[in-house]
Amino acid sequence: MTALFKPYTLKGVTLRNRIAVPPMCQYSAVDGLVNDWHESHYTSIARGGPGLVIVEATAVAPEGRISPGCLGLWNDEQAAGLQRVAAAIKAGGAVPGIQIAHAGRKASANKPWEGDDHIPSDAGGWDIIGPSAVAFGKHLPKVPQAMSKDDIARVTQNFVDAAVRARDAGFEWLELHFAHGYLAQSFFSVEANQRTDEYGGSFEGRSRFILETLAAVRKVWPEDLPLTARFGVIEYDGRDEQTLNEAIALTRAMREGGLDMLNVSVGFSTPNGNVPWGSAFLAPIAERVRKEAGVPVASSWGIDDPQVANRVVADQQMDLVMIGRAFLSNPHYAYHAAMALKQEQPSWVLPAPYAHWLERYQRG
Repeated sequence: MTALFKPYTLKGVTLRNRIAVPPMCQYSAVDGLVNDWHESHYTSIARGGPGLVIVEATAVAPEGRISPGCLGLWNDEQAAGLQRVAAAIKAGGAVPGIQIAHAGRKASANKPWEGDDHIPSDAGGWDIIGPSAVAFGKHLPKVPQAMSKDDIARVTQNFVDAAVRARDAGFEWLELHFAHGYLAQSFFSVEANQRTDEYGGSFEGRSRFILETLAAVRKVWPEDLPLTARFGVIEYDGRDEQTLNEAIALTRAMREGGLDMLNVSVGFSTPNGNVPWGSAFLAPIAERVRKEAGVPVASSWGIDDPQVANRVVADQQMDLVMIGRAFLSNPHYAYHAAMALKQEQPSWVLPAPYAHWLERYQRG
C-alpha cells in the first residue's frame, strides 16, 4: 500500500488515508447559516474518498467573519445547520472536522470575486478589531480598533463557546485558525502587534493570546478527539529564519498545552511578503516543524499531484496532506490519485453506485 493511502490515527480518531481536505471558504452563507450549497458541497467531497474533511473558516463572532458570506458558530441555529454537515461528511466515510476563526483586521471584506477589499461602513461593513490600531494595508485599509483586555477575554470565550457547539454538533476534529493574518496570527506578528502590555512586544507577549485561547479550548474539547491549529510559521518578508525559529518555539509550547497537530502554513500578515510559490514549497518547512517541535504536521499549497502527495508522506515530511483546489476541480480526487499511484482501490474510494460501473467499464 502506498504511503498516501495508509490509515492514520490521531488520538481516538482514525482516518482512512492521509488525504485531508482543508478549510476552503465558500462565501455562500447568509447570517452565518448553512444552506443547500454547503450541504451539497461537503457531501460531495466526503464521498470522494478523503480521510478528513475540514469545514471552512467558521466565525466565532459576527465581527470575526471575513465577509458577509462566511459561516458562523456563535449561536445555536448555526450549530444546528452545521450538525447536518458533520453528519453528511461522516456518512460519506470521512472524519468531520471544522475550523473556527476570527478574521481580526482582515474582517468586513467583500467576497474575493467581488473585490476582496474592505466594505465601507455605509455599505454594509462593520467595525474591525486587532491587537493594535494598525491596518493590513493595500486592499484592506481599514484601521482596526486596538483590543482591550476585556476584548481579548471576550474573543477567547467566543472560541470556547464555538468549540463547545462544534463538539455537540458532531465534529470529531477541531482546527483553530491561527494563520493567514487573521486575529491570532496578528497577535504573533511583529508588524501587526505593536502593543506594550503583556500581549505584545516580546516573543512571550506575542504568543500569549494563542496559548491562552488554546488552553481555554483544550478544557472543553474532548481529550480523545484531535485538537489542531493552522498556523503561519513563515512570512517570506526578509525575517524568515527569525520568524520560523519563534514559530517552532511557539508550536512546541502549543504541543505542551495540548495541541495534537499543526497545519503548517504561511503567515500572510503583510501584503509585502514574497511567497515562493511552487510544488510542495512548504514541505521542507513542515518537516522542520515536525522534527524540531515534536508534533505531527499537515500542510497544503502545491501538493495536488498524487506523486508529490505520496512522496511528502513517504519521506515523513508530513503526516497528512491537505488537498484543496484539486477536490474543487474533481470531487473524486482520491479515486484518480489511487489510479495514478497504481494503488489497489479500496472499496471506499468511490461510492458503490459509481464504483460498480466504473470498475466494470475498466474491466471491459
